[in-house]
Amino acid sequence: MKKSLIALAVLAASGAAMAQSSVTLFGIVDATYAYGSGSVANRSQLTNSGLASSRLGFRGVEDLGGGMSASFHLEAAVNNDDGTGGSTITNNQAATSSGGGLVFNRRSTVSLIGGFGEVRLGRDLTSQFLNLSNFDPFGTNGVGTTQTLNSSIGGPVRVRASNSIGYFLPGKLGGFYGQAQYYMGENLSNVANKKDGNGMGLRVGYANGPIDAALALSETKYLTGNIKAMNFGGAYDLGVAKLMAHYNQDKISNGAKGTGYLLGATVPMGAGLIRAAYSTYKIDNVTGNDPRSTKLALGYVHNLSKRTALYATYARVSNKGGATQALNGASTAANNSSNGYDFGVRHSF
Repeated sequence: MKKSLIALAVLAASGAAMAQSSVTLFGIVDATYAYGSGSVANRSQLTNSGLASSRLGFRGVEDLGGGMSASFHLEAAVNNDDGTGGSTITNNQAATSSGGGLVFNRRSTVSLIGGFGEVRLGRDLTSQFLNLSNFDPFGTNGVGTTQTLNSSIGGPVRVRASNSIGYFLPGKLGGFYGQAQYYMGENLSNVANKKDGNGMGLRVGYANGPIDAALALSETKYLTGNIKAMNFGGAYDLGVAKLMAHYNQDKISNGAKGTGYLLGATVPMGAGLIRAAYSTYKIDNVTGNDPRSTKLALGYVHNLSKRTALYATYARVSNKGGATQALNGASTAANNSSNGYDFGVRHSF
C-alpha cells in the first residue's frame, strides 16, 4: 500500500512538473524548382527555401515561478533537396565557417524571461538584419529577396552572429519594442586582429494597429575595416494591402559605402497573397567604380491549408557600374541583366 502511495505521489509530482514545462518539435520543408538566366550561363535546379527557409527545430520553456521562465531554442537549416544540413560561422569571421551536417546555425540560444524582459545567449539573428527581412514582402527568401541584402557589403554578420548576448524589452509597453546585442569574435588577445568579429547592435521600434516601424544601428570590428550598418523600415496595413519600405546603409572604415532601399507590398487575394517589390543597392568604392543592382520581383502564394502552400515568383535584376548580380545561380557579365523563376511547395509542422 505504501509503495502504491509513493508511486502515485511521484506520478503526481511528475505531472505537475510537466504542466509547467514544454518542449516543441517544429520545422519547415520547402522545395523549390529554381531557374536563372544570365548573359554568360543559365542554371536549372531543384533547391529549397523559395518561400520560407527549410528548418528543423526544438524549443522549450520552463516556468520558474514568480513571473520568470527559462527557455531554449535550437534551429537547424535543412537542405531538403539533397539531404544535407547548413553551415555556420563560429566566430563572426568568414574564414572560420564550418558545417554541412545538422548544425543549429539558424539559432541556438538559452534565455531567462521575466518582467524585466529577456536575456538571450547564443547564436541569433542580428538587429541590423531584422528590418531588411520584416519589411520585405518576400521575407528575404527565394529569388525575390531584396537587393539591399543580396548586394550588401555588411560582412559575415549581416544576418546572424555567434557568441551573442542579447537583451529584449518586455512586452506591453504600449507598442514599443527594442533589443540590444553584443557579440564576440573570441580571438586571442595577442594577435593583430584580436577584435575581429566583435560588435554590437541596437534596434527600437513601434508596432500598434496597422503601423510597424523600426530603426537599427550596428558596428562590427575587423582589422581590414570596421563595418557600420544603419537601416530603418516600416509597414502599414491598409487591409486590402500592406505597404512596406526600408532603407539600408553599410559603411566600411576603409572608405567603401553601400546604400539601398526597398518599396513593396503584399495584397491578400482569397486564399492567396500577391507579393511585389522594387529594391536597389549601390556601392560607392574607393576605386571609383560604383556598381548598382536593381531588382523587380513579383510573386503569388496560394495557401492550400494553414500549413501547406504553393508559390511562384519572378524576378529581374539589372546591373550598372560593373555590377554582376545574377539570380538563382546563373552567371551574367558586368552591366547585364538576369532573370529568375521560383516554383515550389512549402509545408510547415
